[in-house]
Amino acid sequence: MRKLKLIIFDVDGTIADTERYGHLPACNDAMKLIGLNLNWSWNKFKSMLDIPGTSNRLRKELSQRNFSNIKIENYVRKFEPLKKKLYVEKYLQRINLRKGVKELINEAIKSKIKLAIVSTSYETQIKALLNAKLPDEQNYFEVILGKESGKKVDNNGYLHKKCLQLTNCKAEESLVIEDSNDGLKAAVCANISTAVFYNDYTFGSPFENAKLVAKSLEHFNLYLIMKIIGFKI
Repeated sequence: MRKLKLIIFDVDGTIADTERYGHLPACNDAMKLIGLNLNWSWNKFKSMLDIPGTSNRLRKELSQRNFSNIKIENYVRKFEPLKKKLYVEKYLQRINLRKGVKELINEAIKSKIKLAIVSTSYETQIKALLNAKLPDEQNYFEVILGKESGKKVDNNGYLHKKCLQLTNCKAEESLVIEDSNDGLKAAVCANISTAVFYNDYTFGSPFENAKLVAKSLEHFNLYLIMKIIGFKI
């Protein structure tokens, strides 16, 4: 039976409820400040979450409103750094960790299991979140791979494979914790067993090839997850 040596976490919607309480209000503030008469509702924002990155969501919105490509890119260039700044400086403290996440991370630390992050978010935003919400645990994340490091989804598991290389771990020794179908597919492309803990906006996705699918981590511990997925206890 295989031994678990590495847990790779997604961030948005997995470690914390960042989308609704962080990224959405930061987007709305940024759009207003750059002169766009746009204000996304949560339902509208949810419908765009299959598009990776808020800048790409803005591109699609402006394209649908028949903005020229030059105007779109001018707005996006102003929007991107402002939205990141607002997210980190204004909204980060209002975000809550998902239930059970901190407990699982600390169990992994005690068990000397390596921790890493693979996300579509910017690494600066990920590190700011860890610093704000997991200050005692943040330094145990050996590898943090976000947007600056490459494309996470629709890229044949590129970032997950890179994470394995950087942590010197094999796919069969690793576990991914996810909330979304796209993140699951990326991990599966790297042949890594994946547990999905969905939320209100990823519920109902097929989650094909996931080893475990559940609503929340709060009813699980490391021992139970390892037992279900087939790691050596």
